[in-house]
Amino acid sequence: MESNYNEAKRYYEAQKRVVEIKKFYQHLTVYLLCNPIVIVVNLMTSPGYLWCIYSVVGWAIPIILHGMKAFGFSPIFNKDWEERKIQALLEKENPKQKWE
Repeated sequence: MESNYNEAKRYYEAQKRVVEIKKFYQHLTVYLLCNPIVIVVNLMTSPGYLWCIYSVVGWAIPIILHGMKAFGFSPIFNKDWEERKIQALLEKENPKQKWE
């Protein structure tokens, strides 16, 4: 019974991750389609001032963060950190029993 539960849980987690990766690729596609338009408009209207750089860089930051989340890259708050934090909180709430 627990085997089925673990299998279903693993499938659900994998499904969530695939959806997150798909959303990232959609976000990246919109970024890659819109920014060339913004650059062309900038160069046609005011070539002396490259204001499009704010759009390109400003939008690149969320794209990078979204990609890191979608592909599970988190140098600070990763699974090991989560597990350590959970264990610390459990130990704090339920101090170890002392043998008397």
